Amino acid sequence: MSIVPSVDLSDFTSGDDVRKEKFVTEIGKAFEEIGFVALRGHFLSEQLVDGLYAEIKQFFDLPQAIKNSYEIEGGGGQRGYTSFGKEHAKGKKEGDLKEFWHFGQYVEGDAMLQAEYPENISVKELPNFNTIGKKTYAMLEKTGKYVLRALALHLDLKETYFDAYIKNGNSILRPIHYPPITTAPKKAVRAAAHGDINLITLLMGAHGKGLQVQNHAGEWIDAIARPDQLMINVGDMLSRLTNNKLKSTIHQVVNPPKELWGSSRYSIPFFMHPVSEMSLNCLEECVDADNPKGYEDITAGEFLNQRLIELGLVKK
Repeated sequence: MSIVPSVDLSDFTSGDDVRKEKFVTEIGKAFEEIGFVALRGHFLSEQLVDGLYAEIKQFFDLPQAIKNSYEIEGGGGQRGYTSFGKEHAKGKKEGDLKEFWHFGQYVEGDAMLQAEYPENISVKELPNFNTIGKKTYAMLEKTGKYVLRALALHLDLKETYFDAYIKNGNSILRPIHYPPITTAPKKAVRAAAHGDINLITLLMGAHGKGLQVQNHAGEWIDAIARPDQLMINVGDMLSRLTNNKLKSTIHQVVNPPKELWGSSRYSIPFFMHPVSEMSLNCLEECVDADNPKGYEDITAGEFLNQRLIELGLVKK
């Protein structure tokens, strides 16, 4: 596969059974073959997208000392600010050439989860920052819920199989700033080749070159979405759950040509996580004689903690 397929979520939500089945087939095929799609028909308005980009640009333009005041020591980078070069890909020593912010779940009606998750951090210098972040989080979570419903049907599960697991799930909205490159990086890139931890990722801001996806032949493909599209990919949790029926694809953000080193790049991924106790044990529907069980039993919370240690965000 040499291009990332395009799908339209409005086919699934149209109320037309033929269009709904078409979407299930298209996204299921894409996620089995390359693990990425460009999706339109989502629930984000243009006004909301523009508003969030304006806010995050203002945040990353703040003096470094102010940004550093929002970095939570010992928090594993799960809320607030993470400074430049702190995160690295699994198996890499070089820090990625980026800084980022984390909005987390806004728990409703569950005191235990409210105690489990860290609180979101408010940016006092920007009164609209958290409001717009919360609205964007909700619309991406809603979009992800319908994508997972389609995937449940593709896997011959009940359509709402994932609903209870993602309600109040440990999802993260991550605005990222890749600053201008001032000197030639020795080995580091903006985001080294990696697979995502979570169930699915919904990415805002893949509208220019930089994001690349590795197909099953080992070739790197530019993943460029239109302004009205989100780039959506399978994460490692969903890959484990489906015994690799749905592929968690390796991807990276490469450094731009030297003539573009002076420009910043922004992107905003939404990492959709379930609640910690969700079992990631391989589904019976995805295990047979030709595809024996490929993973040990584990919960989503245990798997997340393992990966945060590997990324250098949590110490053993």
